[in-house]
Amino acid sequence: MLSCPVQGSESSFQLTDELGAGEPYAGLAFKITDSEGFEYNGFLDASGSGLVANHFAGPVALKMEADYKQVKDYYGELSTRKHYPLKITELQVRAEQTRYANEDGSRPRELPTSQFSDADFCQVEVRDLVEHVSHLPPAVERHYPPSTGARRLMGEHGLRGVCIAGNRHTVLQVRPLRALRPMLSTDPQFCALNLYQLALMSTLSYCPFGQAPDKHPIRAPVVTFAEEPSSGNWFADSLAKFKEIWKVDAGQTQAYYPLYEDVAYSKRFEVVPFDPGLYLQNDPQLGPDQESPIKIHFLDDRGHTVDTDTQAFATHTDEIILIVIRGTSEMWRDGLRDLDAFQVPFEEGVGTVHRGFYEAAQVAKKFAVNYLDNFYTGQKLLICGHSLGGAIALILSEMLRRMPERYDILLYTYGAPRAGDSTFVEAAKPLVHHRMVNHNDPVPSVPAPWMKFKPSEFDYGAAIRFKNVPAEFIAYVAGMINMDADPYAHHGQVQHFMRVNFGGNEVSHILWVPGCDTLAEHAACSMALDQYEGLPVRDGLGRQLLDAGDHSMVSSYVPNCWATLRRWQEAQEGARPRVTNREVEWVRLMLSRVEEQLKQRVGHLKEANDPFPRITRATVQAMTRELSKIQMTAKRLSSLTYSVVSAQDVYGTHAAHPERLAQALKRWLGHADNTRTVQLAMAPLGMSMAEFDMSMGFARNTGPYYGDILDL
Repeated sequence: MLSCPVQGSESSFQLTDELGAGEPYAGLAFKITDSEGFEYNGFLDASGSGLVANHFAGPVALKMEADYKQVKDYYGELSTRKHYPLKITELQVRAEQTRYANEDGSRPRELPTSQFSDADFCQVEVRDLVEHVSHLPPAVERHYPPSTGARRLMGEHGLRGVCIAGNRHTVLQVRPLRALRPMLSTDPQFCALNLYQLALMSTLSYCPFGQAPDKHPIRAPVVTFAEEPSSGNWFADSLAKFKEIWKVDAGQTQAYYPLYEDVAYSKRFEVVPFDPGLYLQNDPQLGPDQESPIKIHFLDDRGHTVDTDTQAFATHTDEIILIVIRGTSEMWRDGLRDLDAFQVPFEEGVGTVHRGFYEAAQVAKKFAVNYLDNFYTGQKLLICGHSLGGAIALILSEMLRRMPERYDILLYTYGAPRAGDSTFVEAAKPLVHHRMVNHNDPVPSVPAPWMKFKPSEFDYGAAIRFKNVPAEFIAYVAGMINMDADPYAHHGQVQHFMRVNFGGNEVSHILWVPGCDTLAEHAACSMALDQYEGLPVRDGLGRQLLDAGDHSMVSSYVPNCWATLRRWQEAQEGARPRVTNREVEWVRLMLSRVEEQLKQRVGHLKEANDPFPRITRATVQAMTRELSKIQMTAKRLSSLTYSVVSAQDVYGTHAAHPERLAQALKRWLGHADNTRTVQLAMAPLGMSMAEFDMSMGFARNTGPYYGDILDL
């Protein structure tokens, strides 16, 4: 015999954070639906507890869907913005103010029986209690999930919310809404933190976005980002749910963790939601015009009508818009050789630029401007790229800098070739650009005229292979960069990473700003001499340049940036300069040997009966300028021994927030990979220069230095 449902049941519940406190959720509005579909509204008390009385027998479904009401704060701006306004609830805002019980964000395993011995207990997330969830992080595995039995008994009335047993007290432990955010400084001054962090981002740019599905129209109700590594997985999945991630390349085996800060979820680097039921632009009926995160955050124009093989990704916070341009692509490897056909006017300003880079930058500009139109609210623009991506990033940055919005831009590039002529470079001086170069990377010195020369066309009097010096100093070609009205010039402040080889398997590495071509253009000079001397060029010069070991991000730039950060950290902690006296003495000794050999070559050229006096004069002038630059370089390096590394040198703007920085460093140094002892990051031990000379097999002369010039 059927019986009527009975009222009179009473159920209670409490929301707590992971530390067991209910106060963070005090006063929140809730809605209860009973097994017959009747709804009951109320507010949590000061302890985060609520009660519903006289409901129909059986379980109830708890929902907390009240929208956030403030409109003038950051959450209000997110809720009312024109492009992808977010459905932020009061519950979300409260959860963003709580903290994880475990520092790594993992779920607590302990059942709080001592405090709630007579209560049911479950672990929930904000997404379990609200209606719109596409902007929230993916669910994390829980040890105590809500009752599936209660949900089954609720039937259609339990499709939303968390179903709890009737006539019981249930404690719901709400997972904090916190995210990990790569720390980046907005200070225009160079800092080791940005050097390392943006090197990782530049490497990540080679990865796909990782969205599934990604072909439009997308008829699935959700998209996911499970592919690792991918920029989508980094920012829409792993970091959003507080998972530390380090892989930026599929073949990477050595872990390089970014420095992360623990931030409120809404302060993370954002990837927009996808919800066809909420956002008209996600409607699959739009066909190929349908939007999804991959169209907004990711650029890949391969297969388009205009195919420049350009790839990039963008993401943002309330303080920073990050735009990262991918580097080397197959179609450009041989294009580096063509210096004439690739020179075109820079239409957004003055000067001329490499045509291939310019065409790619124009594609990147459309992507960037569309992103800025949607999400720019006055943030700093951080732009970075490696190799050809760095050249594109430079042109793109100058395009954006000249726009009416007057964007505040900070640019970091790694191993980037030269992109424009001296007129372009001079006009772009206001653009803050930190340009990292590895000592043995030839790409930053190209395109260059010497790449077109045949050995028979080269003035061998302009080249020297130095003797009695290590490989880092061995080659020089007079006028390497400015020969024959060179159409390309360098932009930005160089940061030169160089090995200091003390012999006997002892080396150190320094990051500094040399001012002479002997060091700054070492890799290109060596490769030019190889070409002039008829050594084989494998697989084409462009490919050989871009395949050079010191040009790789994963095997060279990223480890070198990590080593620089570690060494500067140790110098800052010990109140020491970034270089040691021993390193300075070593470099000065090598430069003095180079200087003597250059002086001798100049003397020989002046005395020679040369049938080409104009060429000889140009070579002598270039070598004389180089002698002056060598002296300036030695003084510049010596000055570094008087400058103690500051916290701002290492961490930029984050130095002003020591407590937050200390928390981030504790997390970062908790990984053994970041405290390992490696030669790359070590300062040298003490040794006199006389002992050093013996270790290198050099005789130390007290008088003038003669000879040691290789007559080519």
